[in-house]
Amino acid sequence: MINNIYTIDAHCHIYPEKIAAKAVAGTDNFYGLNAAGKGTTTDLVARGKEAGIDHFIVQSVATIPHQVKSINEFIHREVESSNGLMTGLGTLHPESEDIKGDVEHLLELGLKGVKLHPDIQAFKIDDGKCLKIYELCQEKKLPILMHTGDHRYDYSNPNRMMPVLKAYPFLTVIGAHLGGWSVWEKAVETYLDIPNFYVDCSSCFSFIGPEKAEKYIKAYGADKVLFGTDYPMWSPSAEIEYFLSLSLDENEICSILNMNAKKLFGLE
Repeated sequence: MINNIYTIDAHCHIYPEKIAAKAVAGTDNFYGLNAAGKGTTTDLVARGKEAGIDHFIVQSVATIPHQVKSINEFIHREVESSNGLMTGLGTLHPESEDIKGDVEHLLELGLKGVKLHPDIQAFKIDDGKCLKIYELCQEKKLPILMHTGDHRYDYSNPNRMMPVLKAYPFLTVIGAHLGGWSVWEKAVETYLDIPNFYVDCSSCFSFIGPEKAEKYIKAYGADKVLFGTDYPMWSPSAEIEYFLSLSLDENEICSILNMNAKKLFGLE
């Protein structure tokens, strides 16, 4: 608990023990980084507790369609055995032969939303093959935590996201990395005042510095921002320390660390 606020990390990746090292190395290679954590549930909880984090929104991503079921069942098992420490998001893949069945399955598992990573899954957000996902998530009131932004590719940048937000006005999308990793200025310009679009502040602080972090958070409004560490990429303790160093008032801090995640993921 931080500043007497029940603290939620809304962006955590976990993997089965036997493949965690390989999965983390793959992400390191994709971004040219060296992850701070091991990518296992045990390591996440230990590092998170040390940082004062009380609850974790956990997720993983299917890079091919046949991984969807097994990943969602893994996330479900970890949540069920966490003694209330975790809430799970499911994965989907636009090339699945049964997207409706995948959505029904993740709902049966008690997962509270969907995580998509267009750049790693290699699909454009506004591609027609993705529309069934958005239709079903809007219908079932499943928020989507979406990786957004990368200047190297044209999968998840604002030009791809805006048509979806307009076509599905009741679909809740949380744009990871303040709405656009490495294209932050364009993201803020594009997404201001879009009612169904939220952001998290994961994987941003080391790249943009405190002045821009404060600027972008205040531009979106603290009621539209969630705290996230993008574990295992970054140290939860370092991310919390950085966040608390920003010039935010108590109400803004409470919204970002607690209230927004509770609202969007239906947490008690």
